[in-house]
Amino acid sequence: MTHERRYDIDWLRVIAIGFLLIYHIAIIFQPWAMFVGFVRSPELMESLWVPMTALNVWRIPLLFFVSGMGVYFALRKRNWKQLLRERTQRILLPFLFGVVAITPLHMYIFQGFYNMPLSYFPHLGHLWFLGNIFVYVLLLSPFFFYLKMHPEGRLKKGLSILMSNPLGPISVSVFFIAEVMLVKPQLFELYAETWHGFFLGLLAFLFGFLFVYTGKAFWQTMLKWRWAYLGLALLLYGMRYFIFGFNAPGYLMVVESNSWIFALFGLSYRYLNRPSALLRYLSEAAYPVYIIHMFVLYAGAYLILPLEIPVLIKFIGVVLFTGVFCYLIFELLIRRIGILRPLFGLKPKTGKGMSDMIVKVPRSQRMGSLKDGA
Repeated sequence: MTHERRYDIDWLRVIAIGFLLIYHIAIIFQPWAMFVGFVRSPELMESLWVPMTALNVWRIPLLFFVSGMGVYFALRKRNWKQLLRERTQRILLPFLFGVVAITPLHMYIFQGFYNMPLSYFPHLGHLWFLGNIFVYVLLLSPFFFYLKMHPEGRLKKGLSILMSNPLGPISVSVFFIAEVMLVKPQLFELYAETWHGFFLGLLAFLFGFLFVYTGKAFWQTMLKWRWAYLGLALLLYGMRYFIFGFNAPGYLMVVESNSWIFALFGLSYRYLNRPSALLRYLSEAAYPVYIIHMFVLYAGAYLILPLEIPVLIKFIGVVLFTGVFCYLIFELLIRRIGILRPLFGLKPKTGKGMSDMIVKVPRSQRMGSLKDGA
C-alpha cells in the first residue's frame, strides 16, 4: 500500500528543534538563567524575553503533537511488537545513554564556569522529553492499535465531522484547560520534569495521533482557517503582553498555545509539504542535534561569555558556535560511526553511503528519521 508522505510534519519537527536551540541560547542572557541550571552571561539581553514568551507557550507542546503524529505514521506498517521494539531502540536507548553520558557533560561545563568542584551524576536534563514520549507510547499503544483495527469506526466519523468545523480543533482545548485547572502549575511554560509537563504532553501526544487519524477533514480545516488561527494567537498574545504582563490565566494560555500550533499546521501544510534534499538531511540530523546541543551550547558560552565584546556579538557568537559544532559532531562522528548511530536515535548504518540509501529506498518506506522517532 502506498502512503502519502507528509513532508510538512518533518519540517515542523526540524523547525521546532531549531527554535528550541535558539530559545536555550537566549536563556543564557536572562537574569534567571542560573536558577534553571544554565550558565549566565554577565551582560544581559532582557529584551529577548518578549519573543521568548511568544515561543514559550507552544514550542514544547508542538513537539508533543508532532511526536503523536509520528506514531500514527509508524503504526501503518508495524504491529505492536515491532512498534515497541523500534521505540525502545529509537527512544529508550538514546534516553538512557544520554542520561549517563551526555547530560553530565553540560553540568561539568556549568561547574567549571562557576569554579565549582567537578562531580559526575546522571540526570535527565533536557532529555526528560524522551522519557515522557516513551511512557506515552507504552500507555497509549493499546488505544492506538484499537483505532488501527477500526479505521472507519464511529470515533473517526465523529472526529471527521467535528474537525470539519473551525471550532472543532479549538474545542480540544477543553481537555488542556482541565489539565491546567487540576494540576495548577506554578507557570504554564514550566514543562520540564513537572506533572503539568507530563499531562500536557500526554494530551498533545494523544491529539496529535487523533488529528492525523481523522484524515483530510482536519488538514482541510487547518489549511482554510490558518490565518484565522494565527490572528487569534496574535490577539491572545497581545492580551497576555499588554493586559496580564505575560502571566495570563491558564485557560487563555491554553487557547493561545493551540492557536499558534494550528496556525503552524495550516501554514506548513500549505507551504512546506514538498520534498527537498535539505529536508532529508535535516530530518536525520534533528534528533541527534537535540540530544547533544546542550553541552555544545554550554561549551560555546564557556568560551565566548568571558570575552570583552558587545553582548549582541556574544549572543550571535554562541548561536554560531552551537550551530557549527552541532553540525560537525553530527556529520563527522554520529552520522558516520556505526556504533554511535543507535545511541543517538539513528538507524544502523548499512554498507551503502547515506546519500545512496536516501535516493534508492522507496518513498513509501522512507518516513524520515524523526517522523518515526521521538
